[in-house]
Amino acid sequence: MEYLASDARYSQMLYRRCGNSGINLPAISLGLWHNFGSVDDFKNSQQILRRAFDLGITHFDLANNYGPPPGSAEETFGAMIEKDFKSYRDEMIISTKAGYTMWPGPYGDWGSKKYLVASLNQSLKRLKLDYVDVFYSHRPDPNTPIEETMTALDLLVRQGKALYVGISNYSAEQTEKAIQILRSLGTPCLIHQPRYSMFDRWVENGLLDVLERNSVGSIVFSPLAQGLLTDRYLKGIPQDSRAAKPHGFLQQNQITVEVLRKIEALNALAKERNQTLAQMAIAWLLKDSRVTSVLVGVSSTSQLEGCVDALNNLSFSLIELENIEKILAMRIE
Repeated sequence: MEYLASDARYSQMLYRRCGNSGINLPAISLGLWHNFGSVDDFKNSQQILRRAFDLGITHFDLANNYGPPPGSAEETFGAMIEKDFKSYRDEMIISTKAGYTMWPGPYGDWGSKKYLVASLNQSLKRLKLDYVDVFYSHRPDPNTPIEETMTALDLLVRQGKALYVGISNYSAEQTEKAIQILRSLGTPCLIHQPRYSMFDRWVENGLLDVLERNSVGSIVFSPLAQGLLTDRYLKGIPQDSRAAKPHGFLQQNQITVEVLRKIEALNALAKERNQTLAQMAIAWLLKDSRVTSVLVGVSSTSQLEGCVDALNNLSFSLIELENIEKILAMRIE
């Protein structure tokens, strides 16, 4: 059946200005890090992407290595462009990245001009696009001058293969330098994509200040701390959870008694706000105007809808914020 986007798709989504650019991003964006590879059910991926766009999510975030296997998430989205989204392309912000291992040999990783240019050329073929809206340096390269990496981003904009550029996983100091280099080249840094959640607040130690001072937007990933800031771990570690898998970013030894107590207390506070823990965690990030958008990863349309429902209550009282800080500061010996 032919896909027709909902006529009401822009009626409820909140959009926020990305730095001092002309771009507004949805407060909730969809990441394709997990659940969109060739190993996953395409029909489920299709349902999620369709529902996202119907809910007003106009920003879809990818990277060259997303899958599994690497590259297959871009191929999935490329199939969606052909099947469902071709006529809606101009209503979307599509981003991809390069910086992690993608192919063997010395030119398939990190931040050289050789790698970044080749990677985006490959990504565009998989995505079936002439250009992406945002292209990121996925991580800083300790062995490549930052000037070379930023010059490569500038080159790709001038070649018409990307409209804007961004950086991800850069420290505050590295971000300041990258911003200044890009500005001098005439291709301003649009956005930074850092990891940020209630349980992982490193960006508060300087990065958000750098972004604010330079009028650069931010889109934060892992807002639910790999699922910890949900109700999935309230009764232990489910067998089908990320923490139960031998491989991945969340391991069982990270789920300590202290962490579980914090999750329980935060969940109780979320209930008082008539939200799920996940919704409160997303709202807590969006309370800061320096956060342009929260990047969510979901495995079902119901999870996606739950995340978007966080926008129904973005305000926090001073008492609620104080209680959250007390909970996060709890220590159990």
